[in-house]
Amino acid sequence: MIRESKTIIISNRLPVKITEENGVYQLSPSEGGLATGLGSIYKEGNNIWIGWPGIEVPEERQEEVTKKLAELNLIPVFLSTEEINGYYEGFSNEILWPVFHYLVTYANFEQSYWDAYQAVNEKFKQAVTQHLSSGDKIWVHDYQLLLLPNLIREEQPSVTIGFFQHIPFPSFEIFRLIPWREEIIEGMLGADLLGFHTFDDARHFISAASRLSTSNPSDNILIYKNRQVVVEAFPMGIDNEKFDRLTRDPKVAKFTVSIKNSLKDIKTILTIDRLDYSKGILQRLQALELLLDTRPEYIGKLALYMIVVPSRDTVPKYKELKDQIDQLVGNINARFRTISWLPVHYFYRSFSIEFLSAIYSAADICLVTPMRDGMNLVSKEYVASRLNEDGVLILSEMAGASKELNDALIVNPNNIGDMVTAMIQAINMSPEEQQERMKSMRAIVSKFNIHLWVKNFMDKLKEVKTMQESLHTKHAVASIKNQITNDYKNAKDRYIFLDYDGTLVGFNADINQAAPDEELYDILKQLTKDPANQVIIISGRNYQTLEQWFGHLDLDMIAEHGAWQKYKHTDWKPLPLLTDKWKQEVKVVLDTYTDRTPGSFIEEKSYSLVWHYRKVEEGLGALRANEIINHLRMVIADKGLQMMPGNKVIEFKNIEVNKGKAAQNWLYGQNPDFILALGDDHTDEDIFKALEPEAYTIKVGSNISAARYYLKDFKEVRTLLKELVQ
Repeated sequence: MIRESKTIIISNRLPVKITEENGVYQLSPSEGGLATGLGSIYKEGNNIWIGWPGIEVPEERQEEVTKKLAELNLIPVFLSTEEINGYYEGFSNEILWPVFHYLVTYANFEQSYWDAYQAVNEKFKQAVTQHLSSGDKIWVHDYQLLLLPNLIREEQPSVTIGFFQHIPFPSFEIFRLIPWREEIIEGMLGADLLGFHTFDDARHFISAASRLSTSNPSDNILIYKNRQVVVEAFPMGIDNEKFDRLTRDPKVAKFTVSIKNSLKDIKTILTIDRLDYSKGILQRLQALELLLDTRPEYIGKLALYMIVVPSRDTVPKYKELKDQIDQLVGNINARFRTISWLPVHYFYRSFSIEFLSAIYSAADICLVTPMRDGMNLVSKEYVASRLNEDGVLILSEMAGASKELNDALIVNPNNIGDMVTAMIQAINMSPEEQQERMKSMRAIVSKFNIHLWVKNFMDKLKEVKTMQESLHTKHAVASIKNQITNDYKNAKDRYIFLDYDGTLVGFNADINQAAPDEELYDILKQLTKDPANQVIIISGRNYQTLEQWFGHLDLDMIAEHGAWQKYKHTDWKPLPLLTDKWKQEVKVVLDTYTDRTPGSFIEEKSYSLVWHYRKVEEGLGALRANEIINHLRMVIADKGLQMMPGNKVIEFKNIEVNKGKAAQNWLYGQNPDFILALGDDHTDEDIFKALEPEAYTIKVGSNISAARYYLKDFKEVRTLLKELVQ
């Protein structure tokens, strides 16, 4: 019987509430949007959801809870109070939450929090690996588990892992303030697909990852440890049908009528938030106060319904915020209230989904103005509840939802005056304009719902894995190496083309430090000892260096990508008809860029110039390289030159100089029965393309190439060459 592969969802909390009544544990499903959306996955087949059950369960009762949860396809990770305090309350909520919401001054970089965070992520990994089989897909959720993707990847290198972050990802300048930033990025890069709510968040992540790890970005793909990691925006939706149904529910309709009756002739403005400093609650109250102060004609005409859901109010920062809200609401009500009218109706409690649905339906205006928010689903729930296509949404540009719901009145939450103007515009908006805006927003909320979000993410994860596999089929694994070795053994006349930097030796920031070592000399001597072998070192280095390093060996050399050539036991010869007259003009331009770019330098060869930026600050080098390319594009075309961007270099050379042409010259009139070519740079692509299809062409370090196969690094190259000579 073939076991079906499954999907494993992992989040900090399981999608159920567990309560203890008279010593018996009761389970009730969670109302959250994520639980709804992922229900379609974890409730099916043998799929599972792994997470913390939300309460501390004594050891002797853990088995009982595990059994109860198993009936719902849920697997618990039990955490002690200490672990929750350090990992969740500590690292997640006192470091990651404030930093990711740009409130760095609230962060408390405590070493013990980091230790707890690592330990709990490790605990989650153990729970996952116990249930993991080959072929399974994993989907990790949110900032509490940033280390988990890589922890799982280390155990199971070929597993499929998706990760989604539900809060913003900050710009590099903010993110780098976290002392453990490299470890966090490395943890996240364990995933194959990283999802964020907005393109801005995805861009910030790519920027941080390319500066804090060895990953190389190309658009929205990061090449990390020979694996493509795709970073993409997936704006999360809501279960719009649920809100549609609720609004038609008789119980809800009754609520709605009574709310509307109690607020006759008064415009109601609704706000719903969890108690948090990222939600902009105080600024919103200040805006209302300013409105009533400067436009007294609105006194008695509008009311703010403010629901604040209790959260972490034992934490000093949150308690302080609650006290400030209480005080400000009290002041506004004391100043402006009349016998029959109250400006702010303030509720510090949570309500049933039915009551929320009624108030969404009844409110004329919904005011959603967080200082920072990953998405903000309240705005979408309000839109989904407006069956008559009326009502006005005022939305902060700092919420992810503002990128989709652009028919809302978009405000900057730091600008109190801006919010006042939007409130006045909303109060006076004509029914026709309300309909037009709401209709368009309802269409978006209905199309991009939670089910499409889940589908888009899972489809993309599959696509990423297929892309990785289509490129990975080329890795020269054991069977391919055996095939190369056999063909080598049976051949009578062999040509072996070897690039130098990055192929036979590792990549070094100082180009003069990459001299050959004893092991390499030994391999080359073994290769050249066999009379059937023609070994050719084909490199971009200048001929003087190659002569110094390899002149004493029995091999051919091609230097400066083909500008200089030397058969064994003869002298070096330049390619005929080459000119270096162009160099002065190009060098003047490169000099100005070198003066403006600390860490860059020019390497001059007889028929080419190379601008190196491997020591330049990350990002600046690539920017300057683009400027140089744009600056010199016309000159290059004019003078019949070629400009070649490589690994942290740009090379300028005569168009006739090309490793591919040089390799073809070497093979002219020859008919070898075995050809092997190894290279790591895109100058080596010319050789791969020039050789016939049956030649063994091998790209080193990357799996995106015209070569037939690839090897991970120079160590794998040396192993292959040793196997040939043995």
